[in-house]
Amino acid sequence: MTKLAKSALLAAIVSLVLASAAAQTLTGTVTNGTTGKPAAGDEVILINIANGMDVAGSAKADSSGKFSFKLTDSAGPHLIRAVHQGVTYHQVAPPGTKSVDLQVYDVAAKVSGISVTADVMRFQAGGGTMQGVRLFFVNNESSPATTQMSEHNFEFYLPPGAKIEQLQARAPNGQPISADAVPESEKNRYAIAFPLRPGETQFQLEYTLPYTGEIKIDPKPLYAAEHLVVVLPKTMQFKAANAASFQAMQDPNQGDSNVEVAQQTKPGQPLGFTLKGNGVITESPGETASGAAQQQEEMQPQGRDNGSSGNRSSGNLPGGGLGAPIDAPDALQKYQWLILGGFGLLLAFGGWMVTKRQGANTEPGTQYSVPSTRSPVVPNAPAAKSSTLLEALKDELFQLEVERKQGKIAPADYEKAKAALDETLERALKRQG
Repeated sequence: MTKLAKSALLAAIVSLVLASAAAQTLTGTVTNGTTGKPAAGDEVILINIANGMDVAGSAKADSSGKFSFKLTDSAGPHLIRAVHQGVTYHQVAPPGTKSVDLQVYDVAAKVSGISVTADVMRFQAGGGTMQGVRLFFVNNESSPATTQMSEHNFEFYLPPGAKIEQLQARAPNGQPISADAVPESEKNRYAIAFPLRPGETQFQLEYTLPYTGEIKIDPKPLYAAEHLVVVLPKTMQFKAANAASFQAMQDPNQGDSNVEVAQQTKPGQPLGFTLKGNGVITESPGETASGAAQQQEEMQPQGRDNGSSGNRSSGNLPGGGLGAPIDAPDALQKYQWLILGGFGLLLAFGGWMVTKRQGANTEPGTQYSVPSTRSPVVPNAPAAKSSTLLEALKDELFQLEVERKQGKIAPADYEKAKAALDETLERALKRQG
């Protein structure tokens, strides 16, 4: 081989190596969404999703907020985690991604602009036990955008004797992950130390209560809420201590559940009610939402007008219903979202439990199944849906690995769940590609 040919071959090899190295470099920028400035000095962590959520590298954002990683496995998806003032923020990097941008926010123990969009409670009873599922939609509209975080970041009351079975928290655009509710000094009061990032955070709690066929429930709201929703089987009876506080929103000719709604509730407002009887809700959340929606469109609120309903009549409210002014046409959509979207996120072991967990659920999926893609936040385009699913999958994979390392899941269950998640992730990446 001539010297010229050798030189050409060497140059080609060098070019290929450099091109390969360039293709395996992932760069990005971390911006402080509170100040609008680069998040200089923030820790950035590279996680290999396809390899069991292993940490593949770490770096510090420079003075311009920029970072870079050399990818040893550029064929698989990665997760980029940025840590700012103790709170983590994530972004998925699908295969082939060359640049990722993350936004973080300053943290404060108390932030103005925190509100509860809805407090949704679902009850079922039988065999001497009542099951309650409570879902909070918490909105952070702080300006400038700031994350709220403290040891008592979100608080709530449960009925006396309640036993918490499971609690999950969902960050904005994330997937539900396990969280803890810590008892406070005041009896029956609990706190969740989970950051309230800008946007909507959801908390979903499942608990059980001893039940003799009749029980009084007092939500004791600690925050103002646009809606407080109670869902129960039609075979159970609901009676509010203050009849004017709640409106029945379910068509009695549809479904096997009743829906009661209190609107624009205030902290400390008396909202107690009594439940009697037994029953299980067997219809899907979609059927519950559909019935409530039709009730709102076609019917007036039932039997709870004590003369103070002038501001709740059909002349002022769409369909005589949920409570938004006539110039807010999204009221019906928001109500459907509360029921359908909220309970579409039923806890992983979902279903009905009387004295022990059951293997089958009303909702599809088990504790380690592929996460549901239904969400109160409905993307506007297929690409947005793919991104939401990727966010959900990375959170689920992370939680799965945590449970494996903590010994909370059997090896056989882990392998089954991991295989299902990997398959779904591969399909999602293909759709996004």
